[in-house]
Amino acid sequence: MPFKFKKLEIPEVILVEAKSFPDERGIFLEGFKESDFLANGINTKFVQDNISHSFKDVLRGLHYQKNPKAQAKLVTAITGEIVDIAVDIRQGSPTFGKWVSEILSDKNHKSLYIPEGFAHGFCVISNEADVIYKVNKEYSSENERGIIWNDPFLAIEWPIDNPILAKKDLELPSLNNIDNNFSYK
Repeated sequence: MPFKFKKLEIPEVILVEAKSFPDERGIFLEGFKESDFLANGINTKFVQDNISHSFKDVLRGLHYQKNPKAQAKLVTAITGEIVDIAVDIRQGSPTFGKWVSEILSDKNHKSLYIPEGFAHGFCVISNEADVIYKVNKEYSSENERGIIWNDPFLAIEWPIDNPILAKKDLELPSLNNIDNNFSYK
């Protein structure tokens, strides 16, 4: 099997490590294989790929789309290195408001599977990074929402103090003020 799957402290968030095949030309790896993901409990049909190129200290997030356009994501750094964050925002969840993080890079070949009901963000810790994330629902501006990156309730341990943020991300609400229609099942 070309992947290892590991449930994190929030078990619905899954770290996926791709096996790479290096030789004198470089490396080859599979980034996604539906049958392996299905065999490991990830039954998500991806319909859109998003790609971002960012510079050191850029922080993107914390973003989500509310129902009916909620998105599950498979996030991979194809160049550079990022710290990727998933925050549980499912009301009634035993891990509501908790977060997990992983370093994703072009060297470790790890991806993070983040199901619907989670806010997502990442910051770039290399000079530059290209990130691709597969999503199971197309982008919907009407359903796009977010949480302020430095919400004291979340107390996320970002590895940078003064991130570069989009104007819209500077104006996001705290967790207790978000427009959230997710429930824990």
